[in-house]
Amino acid sequence: MAKTIVVKQVGSPIRRPADQRATLIGLGLNKMHKTRELEDTPSVRGMVNKIPHLVQIVEERG
Repeated sequence: MAKTIVVKQVGSPIRRPADQRATLIGLGLNKMHKTRELEDTPSVRGMVNKIPHLVQIVEERG
């Protein structure tokens, strides 16, 4: 089974640059306090590290 991470949106995309909003949408997040379970890959980690002020990693599984 692949490792996964649970990512939660904690910041609003309002008044943020377009690339940060696009990164949120790429992660499948669009509303405050929404969570997604994503596969733990370098690309997903890079997206999370690009917007650490808007998301947090709730838990790591696997």
